[in-house]
Amino acid sequence: MPPRRESILVAAATSLFWLLLFGAYLLFGQRRPPAQPIQIATVAPTAVAIPVIDATPAPLRVYVSGAVQAPGVYRLPPGSLVDDAIRQAGGGQADADLVAVNLAHPLADGEQIYVPRQGEAPAPPLLSTQAGVSDSGFQVGELPAAATQILDLNHATAAELETLPGIGPKTAEAIIAGRPYGSVEDLLRVKGIGEKTLEKLRPFIKVE
Repeated sequence: MPPRRESILVAAATSLFWLLLFGAYLLFGQRRPPAQPIQIATVAPTAVAIPVIDATPAPLRVYVSGAVQAPGVYRLPPGSLVDDAIRQAGGGQADADLVAVNLAHPLADGEQIYVPRQGEAPAPPLLSTQAGVSDSGFQVGELPAAATQILDLNHATAAELETLPGIGPKTAEAIIAGRPYGSVEDLLRVKGIGEKTLEKLRPFIKVE
């Protein structure tokens, strides 16, 4: 075959190949599905339920004194009665005059319950100038400041001792002058403090 004719055939074959390749590109390129836009899903915020905490009523603080087994400050649930407070204090002593006390009286925070002895004179002075006497016949008043703490007889200041029931400035100074104390009972050697006063003070004092 002459060289000129051979080169013409090669050029024609090459052109045909490229035409076929271009046609295939056009054919398959039109069949390709169009690109879909990307969608970003948004999630709505979920409401968080905040639990509601019911407020629990605070316990009642009452001071039980007088002819009971264990005078002191006690905490009782709301709705408690005088009878509940006296039971917390161990009940009345053998000579307690419980008839003079209204055991069914509902308690309020900060009350003092004084249980008299049989044949006893009227109740001792109230512990607070804002105090009064309830319809139950027992003493009602604010708790003394000492009810919130126990005072050490060997270290308490005169001002702190004066917060104790029945202790005035002179007695507070006498207590300080009588130091040191080996026990709470040693307080009986202080002039003006007897057995009854000591029983009122016992829930609020200690010796270290």
